[in-house]
Amino acid sequence: MSSSEKDVRLSVGDAELTIDPLHGCRIGSLRIGGIELLRQGERYGCFPMVPWCGRTENGLFRNGDVLHRLPLNSPPHAIHGTGRDTAWRTARVGEREAAFYYDLTDPWPYPGRVTQTFELAEDTLTLAFGIETYGDSFPAQAGWHPWFLRDLGSGKNVEISFDAAWQEERGENHLPTGRRIPPLPGPWDDCFGMPDGVDVTLTWPEQLELTVKSRAEWVVIYDEQAEAVCVEPQSGPPNGLNTAPRYVTPIDPLEIATTWNWRRL
Repeated sequence: MSSSEKDVRLSVGDAELTIDPLHGCRIGSLRIGGIELLRQGERYGCFPMVPWCGRTENGLFRNGDVLHRLPLNSPPHAIHGTGRDTAWRTARVGEREAAFYYDLTDPWPYPGRVTQTFELAEDTLTLAFGIETYGDSFPAQAGWHPWFLRDLGSGKNVEISFDAAWQEERGENHLPTGRRIPPLPGPWDDCFGMPDGVDVTLTWPEQLELTVKSRAEWVVIYDEQAEAVCVEPQSGPPNGLNTAPRYVTPIDPLEIATTWNWRRL
């Protein structure tokens, strides 16, 4: 393991993880046996979605009878939270694990703290979030948005396999309508329900199999771009601040984790 002012690097066996705390505490790179799994460039790596996931309708949400307005960074909606646009602080860095945090502030209307941890093993990466409040309770969400490369250089595209209980019907505004439907074939920019926990397998033929798991019950699959596919475990559905609020209280922080496990083929 080595670190610099900008990046933190963890290395175990032939697995190498790079974390960029100054640019949203995102994973900048995950290499297995020298092969990069995450897209590089403008939309790269894996970024945190916190304190909300996906789109919040028209940037508006309520906490009790108080209406809050968030910046419309994907008009007409607010998308993916504030964590990805924030410089996080390093709490600790070990040989195989690291932890970072940032304090919630404007434009998020409630004070609190978000912590993200990374733990690397030879064939596993575990990511975890905690959201705490410094005062009033508030609704929040957390999740991850990885850009997995569609092709790892072999010329064969990744295959996505999962068994969801339902799909959230997507309206013309890209938000769930509130109606649950049987899962449809892709391509997807859609949210799926997995009440027994997220379990999605990515297979790059003759190269690598990677499974994304989480005790969270929601996952967004996005595979409409040519270069990358996204498997996004999250604590609630898009627009969930309004439709399925999970409250962070002084005695009940929001906690969520995901594990990526891989094996060579």
